[in-house]
Amino acid sequence: MERGGAMDVHEGVLHGGLPYLRLGAGPVLVVLPGLESENANPVGGARALEVRRLRPFARRFTLHVVRRPPGLPAGATMVDLADLHAAALAAEFGEPVDVHATSTGGSVALQLAVDHPQAVRRLVLVSAACRLSEAGRAAQRRLAAGVLRGDLRRTYADLGRLMGGSWLATRAVGAAMWLAGPAMAPADPADLLRTIAAEDAFDVCPRLGEVRAPTLVVAGARDGYYGPELFRRTAAGIPLSQLRLYPRMGHMGPVMSRRARADVFRFLGGAG
Repeated sequence: MERGGAMDVHEGVLHGGLPYLRLGAGPVLVVLPGLESENANPVGGARALEVRRLRPFARRFTLHVVRRPPGLPAGATMVDLADLHAAALAAEFGEPVDVHATSTGGSVALQLAVDHPQAVRRLVLVSAACRLSEAGRAAQRRLAAGVLRGDLRRTYADLGRLMGGSWLATRAVGAAMWLAGPAMAPADPADLLRTIAAEDAFDVCPRLGEVRAPTLVVAGARDGYYGPELFRRTAAGIPLSQLRLYPRMGHMGPVMSRRARADVFRFLGGAG
């Protein structure tokens, strides 16, 4: 619901301790976000930015933006995260739901679709694939090392250089993340580091044929975390899949693109 341009946002915690935000109206769409500094709902300006980005979706769907739970145990895997999400979604909805997942959230969603096919009705993967590329894994390992050192500006700037789809965009994202680095520092880095470790070992490429949900893969051909071949491999391996690969986009392009959003709306049909 929108009131004078503002949108009502409700927050809570799902079964198993998964924080969530709920906004919008219409059929349920579960949103799994990418890698974040902390496993918590955003507040203040960060929440306002997230709501603004999601507003076009919230005009068509009731969004449940579900985050990974705080306090992940050491050695947690993507299998563990998928199990937690499956239990939470079953307790909340009791039926398969549409899932829109980005980057690291896409890794969780693919593991969910493989291990718990009864949980996912339709799946949208945005800038996500069946595993990270070697460059993507190396970048996230550098992120983990930089967070442990406290070298946040350089670390996040390095991460940003894989996100743009052009030289100019890459420089702009890297500079923006250099400036934002200190503000992105987690109070406790344990969840971030354990999520990175879980995604480093994540690889469901041999099991893609087990995904039963109709799937749309939306990605940029210049994505430094995955690369076009991994996106093609992911879409080709899922029986009921479509691929939208945008030649000039990087990792962040499909997240922000109106064209990509329109492709997602066509896939989901705007209705349940």
